Amino acid sequence: MTTAPTDGPDVEATGDLVVLLDADGSPCGTAPRATVHTTDTPLHLAFSCYLLDQEDRLLLTRRAVTKRTWPGVWTNSFCGHPRPGEDPVAAVHRYAAHELGLEVTDVHCVLPEFRYRAVDPGGVVENEICPVHVARTDGTPRHHPDEVEESRWLPLDEVRAALRAAPWALSPWLREQAAELEAAGWFERVGAGA
Repeated sequence: MTTAPTDGPDVEATGDLVVLLDADGSPCGTAPRATVHTTDTPLHLAFSCYLLDQEDRLLLTRRAVTKRTWPGVWTNSFCGHPRPGEDPVAAVHRYAAHELGLEVTDVHCVLPEFRYRAVDPGGVVENEICPVHVARTDGTPRHHPDEVEESRWLPLDEVRAALRAAPWALSPWLREQAAELEAAGWFERVGAGA
């Protein structure tokens, strides 16, 4: 779903690889991230993250118009792929810094089993087991231009209204994740300060 940094010791050790998964979600190999998203994308491990500020507003981002899949589409705060052996929370921290120039805190998983498959208008397939995390930040986003075109902090009721009014303008994974979060009562709990 997104481009990761290609520097640092973990890349030197593993390459920029994604974890391939079998139908049951067990790791069964790796593949270079740059080659995994095609018209026949294998099931692989990813994550999504929803960033909240001190006012419980959610950061929505618009994907860079140069992105290979879903260019210019509004989505959740950021997404990425843990590298082989990488702790999922470490991957969230790594992508937050790379894509948004942000430090995050209080990272926790809210949808550990989320899985989806979607086909971009250009025919590229997303096929991921993609646990959904929530984190907090008090920083101001500094967009990586290859990743994020723009971003907006929105109250949760406005996010929910956008999902109802213009779902076609939002990424398919955001729509599916939001439906599961809604069913689990997450929006109400956050809105109530929980």
